[in-house]
Amino acid sequence: MAEARWSSRLGFLLAAVGAAVGLGNIWRFSAVVGGNGGGAYLVPYLLAAVVCAVPLLVLELAVGRSLRTDVVSAFRSVGVGYTAFGWLVVGGVLLVLSYYLVLTGWVFGFLLTWLTGSPTTFAAFTAGWLPVGYFVLTTVLTGAVVSLGVRGGIERMSRVVMPTVFVVLVALALYATTLPGWGRAAGFLFTPRFSVLVDPGIWSAAFGQVFFSLSVGQGIMLTYGSYVAEGTDLRRSALLVTVADIGAAVVAGLVIFPIVFSFGLQPTLGTELAFTTLPTAFATMPLGRVVAVGFFGLLFFAALSSAVSLLEVGVAAATNTTRLDRPRATLALTAGVFALGLPSALSYSPLRLAVAGRPVLDLVDESVGTFALPISALLVLFVFVWRADLDAVREELGSLYPLVRYLVPAVLALVTTAKTLGVARPAWRLLVDHARDGPVDLLLTVVVLLVFSAVGWWFRDRVPAPRRRRRGR
Repeated sequence: MAEARWSSRLGFLLAAVGAAVGLGNIWRFSAVVGGNGGGAYLVPYLLAAVVCAVPLLVLELAVGRSLRTDVVSAFRSVGVGYTAFGWLVVGGVLLVLSYYLVLTGWVFGFLLTWLTGSPTTFAAFTAGWLPVGYFVLTTVLTGAVVSLGVRGGIERMSRVVMPTVFVVLVALALYATTLPGWGRAAGFLFTPRFSVLVDPGIWSAAFGQVFFSLSVGQGIMLTYGSYVAEGTDLRRSALLVTVADIGAAVVAGLVIFPIVFSFGLQPTLGTELAFTTLPTAFATMPLGRVVAVGFFGLLFFAALSSAVSLLEVGVAAATNTTRLDRPRATLALTAGVFALGLPSALSYSPLRLAVAGRPVLDLVDESVGTFALPISALLVLFVFVWRADLDAVREELGSLYPLVRYLVPAVLALVTTAKTLGVARPAWRLLVDHARDGPVDLLLTVVVLLVFSAVGWWFRDRVPAPRRRRRGR
């Protein structure tokens, strides 16, 4: 793993943007904006990106490049006792991936229905077994990309997928300007109502969305940072990734909101908007089939690039801590993710698999999908800022260091606490409609993550500690 590198700075940036731009930028951003005052939401959102997300992104990239290793071994390099934290992060990422691939399969299924000229409703779609088959297909595709390696798989895919995503986004946004609701949509998105900024729910949603969207705190950027060349300016790269991520979200809003206001739809929905209400609008609008293919196509490619980055976190850890090579590690973890995700896939199938009346997919999203990210991010900050002594990381952060040492952990703790108490609106969840989180979901998350930590503690002595680079190298 230590020999893996991006072929160029552009390749790294495209891969990092691919990890950041996913379903959270398209349907989730629009849903959260719709439920939080439109333009008013952009004020705390941009502030959160600049003062919290960017510093944490730089931290992860700097730790990865400094140690040149995976998440698990990076934690172990600080102390053997921290190895369990590394496995906790990896376990949380793989659990999120397990149901993220189910959603990716849905997107792929809807893309095919519009491509073939036989659009369907979400109820009809989930009434059969095809969604499970699409879950299998997207899982295999994700594993195939990762098995080809950093350059041959992840970077090569990113060089094709990410330009395609942005071209399609811009094309759809240009088309949206022809719709009657475009002016109202632009006003809704860019006209702030400062009176609502006193609502703590807006601030919670904004900070949560930024952390969620940029894929920080999950070990993804730490892993990708380990493949970055020495001469790359990490602070500039982090800023470019953030700008691209925010840009994709805003342009997606300029695609979705004109459709929403032109056809009298509700802008506050997430998955329901993507799979139920928007397809209804596509069926009646001019060039609706073309727009639908473009919309679900960009959703699929964005979701696939994010899924690949999630799987890479686990594969990188497995190849560095076991005797497995990349193909075998990818096969093993892909099979494991499939097993973890199958209950979620079956919860939206004729089987209707549920726990206490809640579909398994929703239960996983409301627990691990909500709380694993802030917990992982807090562990990254605690170990690599408060406990580790990495001169290269401190130098790379520069003036950003006080932010990651004091401000970012405080914000993460406050938002997580507010979310647990039910004060805040959806922060890290992917399924934002019908949201309901609380202490029970947090408890379930902690129990699951403790299992991964226990396994990591048991195998801590088998993980090789990476050699630290000397200052100035």
